[in-house]
Amino acid sequence: MSAPGTLTGAAPGVAGLLSLRRRAAPAPALPSSPQLPPLKCAVLPDAGQLVWGRQLRPALLPAALLPVQPARRHTLRPPAAAAEEAKPASFADKYPALITGFFFFMWYFLNVIFNILNKKIYNYFPYPYFVSTVHLLVGSVYCLVGWSVGLPKRAPINSTLLKLLIPVALCHGIGHITSNVSFAAVAVSFAHTIKALEPFFNAAATQFVLGQQVPFSLWLSLAPVVLGVSMASLTELSFNWTGFINAMISNISFTYRSIYSKKAMTDMDSTNVYAYITIISLFVCIPPALFFEGPQLMQHGFADAIAKVGLQKMVTDLFLVGLFYHLYNQIATNTLERVAPLTHAVGNVLKRVFVIGFSIIVFGNRISTQTGIGTSIAIAGVAIYSYIKAKIEEEKRKKKSA
Repeated sequence: MSAPGTLTGAAPGVAGLLSLRRRAAPAPALPSSPQLPPLKCAVLPDAGQLVWGRQLRPALLPAALLPVQPARRHTLRPPAAAAEEAKPASFADKYPALITGFFFFMWYFLNVIFNILNKKIYNYFPYPYFVSTVHLLVGSVYCLVGWSVGLPKRAPINSTLLKLLIPVALCHGIGHITSNVSFAAVAVSFAHTIKALEPFFNAAATQFVLGQQVPFSLWLSLAPVVLGVSMASLTELSFNWTGFINAMISNISFTYRSIYSKKAMTDMDSTNVYAYITIISLFVCIPPALFFEGPQLMQHGFADAIAKVGLQKMVTDLFLVGLFYHLYNQIATNTLERVAPLTHAVGNVLKRVFVIGFSIIVFGNRISTQTGIGTSIAIAGVAIYSYIKAKIEEEKRKKKSA
C-alpha cells in the first residue's frame, strides 16, 4: 500500500485522464516546516504535478521543480477592438440610412401596387367582401408558413392575450372590409382623400372616449383636413354615398382599433401581434362575405369573372393582391420600429400622396380643379397634424425619461 501523500499511476484522480498507466518516479520532497509534515509528489508527464489528486499552482512549487519555458509576449488589445476583429460590421451597421430608405421605398412601392391591383380586380370582379376575405386568407397562410419555418418564431398565446387581441382584430376586420367597399365604389384617389379624415376621428375619440385632453393646436390643424375633404367631395366625379359612408365607417373602425391596441400592449413583438390579428380578422370577414355576396358569387360572380379574364389570371390576381396587402402592412410596422414617430408620421402622409398621384396616372381619373385643390389642402392638413402630434408625443417621452 502506498504511503499517505504519495500518488501512483493508478491513483483514482488520474486514471480517468491517462490512457496508459505509468509508474510515477518519486519526486524530491518539498521543504518541510515545523508545523506541517513533509509532502511527497509524483511527477506525471501527462498530468503535471499532482498532490492528493489536485494540480498545484506553479507559485506553490520551488523554482527548481518548475520546467523552464520560453517567455511569451502578450499584446494587450482593447475589448472593443477585439470584438470588431471577431465580428466585422455588417452592411446595415455601416449604412443605416440606406436600410431605412429601402424600408420606406418598399412600403410605398407595395402600397401603390396593392391599391392599383386591388382596383383593377374590382373592375372585373366587384365583390369587395370576398376580396377582403382573400386578402386576410393569403396573409394568414403567409404567417402560418413563416411560423412553420421559424421566420419569425411563433410567440405563444393564451386566453388572456386572446381576449386583448380580439377587439383589435374585430375593428381591423370591419375597417378593412369597409375600406374595400369604398375602393370598389369610388376612385382610389377619392377614397384616400376621405380616409385622410382618420386623424379627426382619432382626436375625437381621444377627447370624448378616452377622456384625454387634446391640445387646441391639434384641433386647429384638423380644420384644413375637414375643409379639404369637403371641397373634394362636392365636385368629385366618382362620388356616391356607398363609397363615402363606408370610408367614414372605416375611419371610425381604425380609430377604435388604435384605442384597443393601446389597451392590448404586450411584450409580444409586432410581427407576431400582426400575424395573430390577421388570422382572427379572417374569421371576422368570412360571415359577412358569405351573407352579402355568397349567393351572387355562386350564381354568376365567379363565372362572369372567369369569362372576362380567365381562371388563371383571376386566381393569380387574388393571390398577389393578398400578398401585397400583408407585406405592405408588415413593412409599415417594421419601418415604424426603425424611425422616430415624427418621421413615420410624415412618411405616412407622403405615402398617401404617392397613392393618390399614381392612381390618377394609372387609371386616368379626371378630377376637377376644386377636387384637386381640396385634396391638396386635406393632405397638407394631415401633414401639419402629424407633425404637431409627433412633437407632443416626443415631449411626453422626454418628461417621463427625465
